[in-house]
Amino acid sequence: MIGDFRTEFVRQPSAMRANPALVLNADYRPLSYYPLSLWPWQEAIKAVFLDRVDIVAEYDDYVHSPSCKIRIPSVVVLKDYVKPQKRVAFTRFNLFLRDEFCCQYCGSRGELTFDHVIPRARGGVTSWENIVAACVPCNLKKGSKSLKQARMSLRKPPRAPGAEELRNIGRKFPPGHLHESWMDYLYWDAELDM
Repeated sequence: MIGDFRTEFVRQPSAMRANPALVLNADYRPLSYYPLSLWPWQEAIKAVFLDRVDIVAEYDDYVHSPSCKIRIPSVVVLKDYVKPQKRVAFTRFNLFLRDEFCCQYCGSRGELTFDHVIPRARGGVTSWENIVAACVPCNLKKGSKSLKQARMSLRKPPRAPGAEELRNIGRKFPPGHLHESWMDYLYWDAELDM
Protein backbone atom coordinates (compact mmCIF):
# COMPACT_ATOMS: atom_id res chain seq x y z
CA MET A 1 0.00 0.00 0.00
CA ILE A 2 1.28 3.44 -0.85
CA GLY A 3 0.94 6.26 1.67
CA ASP A 4 -0.94 6.13 4.93
CA PHE A 5 -2.53 2.68 5.28
CA ARG A 6 -5.57 4.13 7.05
CA THR A 7 -6.76 5.92 3.93
CA GLU A 8 -7.35 2.57 2.26
CA PHE A 9 -10.00 1.71 4.84
CA VAL A 10 -11.72 5.02 5.63
CA ARG A 11 -12.42 7.45 2.82
CA GLN A 12 -13.05 11.09 3.66
CA PRO A 13 -15.69 13.01 1.76
CA SER A 14 -14.44 16.32 0.43
CA ALA A 15 -16.66 18.22 2.91
CA MET A 16 -14.64 16.70 5.77
CA ARG A 17 -11.39 18.29 4.66
CA ALA A 18 -12.27 21.74 6.01
CA ASN A 19 -13.50 22.35 9.56
CA PRO A 20 -15.03 18.98 10.51
CA ALA A 21 -16.82 18.79 13.87
CA LEU A 22 -16.00 16.11 16.43
CA VAL A 23 -19.28 14.51 17.52
CA LEU A 24 -19.56 13.46 21.15
CA ASN A 25 -22.26 11.36 22.74
CA ALA A 26 -24.24 12.89 25.61
CA ASP A 27 -21.61 11.44 28.00
CA TYR A 28 -18.93 13.54 26.22
CA ARG A 29 -17.21 10.52 24.64
CA PRO A 30 -16.78 10.25 20.85
CA LEU A 31 -19.43 8.10 19.17
CA SER A 32 -16.54 6.16 17.62
CA TYR A 33 -12.77 6.42 17.58
CA TYR A 34 -12.02 4.64 14.33
CA PRO A 35 -13.32 5.98 12.18
CA LEU A 36 -13.43 9.06 14.36
CA SER A 37 -16.98 10.41 14.69
CA LEU A 38 -16.79 13.56 12.59
CA TRP A 39 -19.43 15.55 10.75
CA PRO A 40 -18.89 18.05 7.96
CA TRP A 41 -19.35 21.59 9.27
CA GLN A 42 -22.64 21.86 7.35
CA GLU A 43 -24.12 18.89 9.28
CA ALA A 44 -22.92 20.31 12.59
CA ILE A 45 -24.59 23.67 11.95
CA LYS A 46 -27.78 21.96 10.78
CA ALA A 47 -27.85 19.90 14.02
CA VAL A 48 -27.35 23.10 16.06
CA PHE A 49 -30.33 24.79 14.38
CA LEU A 50 -32.44 21.63 14.85
CA ASP A 51 -31.50 21.75 18.57
CA ARG A 52 -30.02 18.22 18.50
CA VAL A 53 -26.56 19.21 19.75
CA ASP A 54 -24.80 21.73 21.94
CA ILE A 55 -21.64 23.45 20.75
CA VAL A 56 -18.66 22.72 23.02
CA ALA A 57 -15.87 24.34 20.98
CA GLU A 58 -15.64 26.43 17.82
CA TYR A 59 -13.21 27.24 15.03
CA ASP A 60 -12.12 30.81 14.37
CA ASP A 61 -13.92 30.64 11.00
CA TYR A 62 -17.46 31.90 10.42
CA VAL A 63 -20.25 31.09 8.01
CA HIS A 64 -22.69 33.76 6.93
CA SER A 65 -26.27 33.81 5.78
CA PRO A 66 -28.24 36.94 4.84
CA SER A 67 -29.56 37.17 8.41
CA CYS A 68 -26.87 35.72 10.69
CA LYS A 69 -23.21 34.97 11.23
CA ILE A 70 -22.12 31.87 13.19
CA ARG A 71 -18.76 30.44 14.18
CA ILE A 72 -18.19 26.95 12.82
CA PRO A 73 -18.44 24.30 15.58
CA SER A 74 -15.35 22.15 16.10
CA VAL A 75 -16.84 19.98 18.89
CA VAL A 76 -20.53 19.21 19.36
CA VAL A 77 -22.25 17.04 21.96
CA LEU A 78 -25.52 15.20 21.31
CA LYS A 79 -28.39 16.18 23.57
CA ASP A 80 -29.77 12.63 23.57
CA TYR A 81 -27.55 9.69 24.55
CA VAL A 82 -26.97 7.14 21.78
CA LYS A 83 -26.55 3.68 23.29
CA PRO A 84 -23.40 2.01 21.87
CA GLN A 85 -23.93 -1.19 19.93
CA LYS A 86 -23.14 -4.38 21.82
CA ARG A 87 -22.93 -6.63 18.76
CA VAL A 88 -20.02 -6.18 16.40
CA ALA A 89 -20.84 -6.65 12.72
CA PHE A 90 -18.67 -9.21 10.92
CA THR A 91 -17.21 -6.94 8.22
CA ARG A 92 -13.87 -6.69 6.47
CA PHE A 93 -13.22 -3.34 8.17
CA ASN A 94 -13.95 -4.70 11.67
CA LEU A 95 -11.81 -7.78 10.95
CA PHE A 96 -8.86 -5.58 9.96
CA LEU A 97 -9.47 -3.36 12.99
CA ARG A 98 -9.53 -6.40 15.31
CA ASP A 99 -6.18 -7.49 13.83
CA GLU A 100 -4.87 -3.91 14.05
CA PHE A 101 -4.35 -3.65 10.28
CA CYS A 102 -1.47 -6.12 10.24
CA CYS A 103 -0.93 -9.59 8.83
CA GLN A 104 -1.55 -12.22 11.50
CA TYR A 105 1.21 -14.41 10.04
CA CYS A 106 4.16 -12.06 9.50
CA GLY A 107 3.02 -8.79 11.11
CA SER A 108 3.41 -6.65 7.98
CA ARG A 109 1.09 -3.74 7.27
CA GLY A 110 1.21 -4.19 3.52
CA GLU A 111 -1.68 -4.84 1.19
CA LEU A 112 -4.12 -6.81 3.33
CA THR A 113 -6.66 -9.42 2.45
CA PHE A 114 -8.21 -12.06 4.67
CA ASP A 115 -7.47 -15.75 5.08
CA HIS A 116 -9.41 -18.76 6.34
CA VAL A 117 -7.22 -20.40 9.01
CA ILE A 118 -8.91 -23.74 8.30
CA PRO A 119 -9.33 -23.51 4.51
CA ARG A 120 -12.84 -23.60 3.09
CA ALA A 121 -11.73 -26.52 0.92
CA ARG A 122 -11.20 -28.45 4.18
CA GLY A 123 -14.50 -27.47 5.77
CA GLY A 124 -13.45 -24.13 7.29
CA VAL A 125 -16.27 -21.66 7.87
CA THR A 126 -16.38 -17.91 7.43
CA SER A 127 -16.50 -16.68 11.02
CA TRP A 128 -14.61 -14.49 13.49
CA GLU A 129 -12.89 -17.61 14.84
CA ASN A 130 -11.59 -18.78 11.45
CA ILE A 131 -10.71 -15.60 9.52
CA VAL A 132 -7.62 -13.42 9.98
CA ALA A 133 -6.08 -10.45 8.21
CA ALA A 134 -3.23 -11.59 5.97
CA CYS A 135 -0.88 -9.90 3.55
CA VAL A 136 -1.02 -11.14 -0.03
CA PRO A 137 2.34 -13.01 0.09
CA CYS A 138 1.35 -14.91 3.27
CA ASN A 139 -2.11 -15.66 1.90
CA LEU A 140 -0.58 -17.08 -1.30
CA LYS A 141 2.04 -19.05 0.65
CA LYS A 142 -0.60 -20.66 2.87
CA GLY A 143 -3.14 -21.26 0.12
CA SER A 144 -5.46 -24.14 1.00
CA LYS A 145 -2.97 -25.81 3.35
CA SER A 146 -3.26 -26.13 7.09
CA LEU A 147 -1.00 -23.99 9.29
CA LYS A 148 1.15 -27.03 10.02
CA GLN A 149 1.51 -27.97 6.34
CA ALA A 150 2.40 -24.39 5.41
CA ARG A 151 4.79 -24.16 8.39
CA MET A 152 3.13 -20.96 9.50
CA SER A 153 1.77 -19.78 12.83
CA LEU A 154 -0.64 -17.10 13.98
CA ARG A 155 0.43 -14.09 16.03
CA LYS A 156 -2.76 -14.49 18.10
CA PRO A 157 -5.75 -16.83 17.83
CA PRO A 158 -8.75 -15.32 16.02
CA ARG A 159 -11.86 -14.65 18.06
CA ALA A 160 -14.98 -12.50 18.02
CA PRO A 161 -14.17 -9.04 19.42
CA GLY A 162 -16.41 -7.09 21.76
CA ALA A 163 -17.68 -3.63 20.81
CA GLU A 164 -15.68 -1.95 23.60
CA GLU A 165 -12.54 -3.84 22.56
CA LEU A 166 -12.87 -2.56 18.98
CA ARG A 167 -13.44 0.99 20.24
CA ASN A 168 -10.24 0.76 22.29
CA ILE A 169 -8.26 -0.63 19.35
CA GLY A 170 -9.62 2.20 17.19
CA ARG A 171 -8.13 4.74 19.59
CA LYS A 172 -4.67 3.57 18.49
CA PHE A 173 -5.31 4.89 14.98
CA PRO A 174 -6.01 8.63 15.18
CA PRO A 175 -6.80 10.40 11.92
CA GLY A 176 -4.14 12.40 10.14
CA HIS A 177 -5.59 15.66 11.43
CA LEU A 178 -6.59 16.31 15.04
CA HIS A 179 -7.74 19.81 15.88
CA GLU A 180 -6.46 21.07 19.24
CA SER A 181 -10.04 21.61 20.47
CA TRP A 182 -10.66 17.85 20.17
CA MET A 183 -7.82 16.65 22.38
CA ASP A 184 -9.60 16.99 25.74
CA TYR A 185 -12.45 14.82 24.46
CA LEU A 186 -10.53 12.08 22.66
CA TYR A 187 -8.28 10.77 25.39
CA TRP A 188 -9.80 12.10 28.61
CA ASP A 189 -9.91 8.64 30.17
CA ALA A 190 -6.32 7.71 29.29
CA GLU A 191 -3.75 7.32 32.05
CA LEU A 192 -1.71 10.42 32.68
CA ASP A 193 2.07 10.30 32.37
CA MET A 194 3.91 10.81 35.64
